[in-house]
Amino acid sequence: MRGTVGRVCGAGLVVGVLVTGLGACTGGAGEDKADQGRKTDKPVATACANGTFTWSHLTERDRLTGVSDPERLGKGGGALRNPMRRVYTPSPSVRGDGPAPSSAEILFSLGKKTGEIDSEARTLAEADETWSFTDVRQPAPELDNDRVTPRAAGEFVQYAGVREVSADFRYTCPDGRAVSGHARNWTVDIAGLTDCDERPDSALARAVARHACEQAGTDSPSPSGA
Repeated sequence: MRGTVGRVCGAGLVVGVLVTGLGACTGGAGEDKADQGRKTDKPVATACANGTFTWSHLTERDRLTGVSDPERLGKGGGALRNPMRRVYTPSPSVRGDGPAPSSAEILFSLGKKTGEIDSEARTLAEADETWSFTDVRQPAPELDNDRVTPRAAGEFVQYAGVREVSADFRYTCPDGRAVSGHARNWTVDIAGLTDCDERPDSALARAVARHACEQAGTDSPSPSGA
């Protein structure tokens, strides 16, 4: 299954392009609204403002987010009609085991670590701009159901995916206090087209095969009547 990867644009598929799905926007701190305004007599521990992040166990993984049912086309191909259905919803996530900086600051540091964010600023608060990567409320990318038109015979599946990055962090204050945690976000919005008659050649293609090709089988009737 050799799929073409790109974003579906206008008249056809842009092959071999991974499009960053993260534009600039206002970053969110990710605090729990249920705790806002809650009064308490107990002192609340807060994170220091001038600590240092150390990251470990950094991983990148392509995750399938949407897939269509396969459609068999005859000689010369034709327009695909089946819409994609969502199979996974990516979302930013930050968790820690104690007082830590805001989620936005943690994701800013992760973004710099992964190369998603190019900034000389030491912290997000010192930066002159903001990135959607730092917003813990950033929504999952929409499934692009623009129809594509393969020009060859085969059993085709449209799919969408993201590239997720995740890592463990340790935030250490000058006085030695430290908090550990884990952060995750997605960095790339992927769209593709693959042929169930071809051998899967990537992790994402194998996920497409499991969710669409193997479940439907190769003898599924063609919705387009080919």
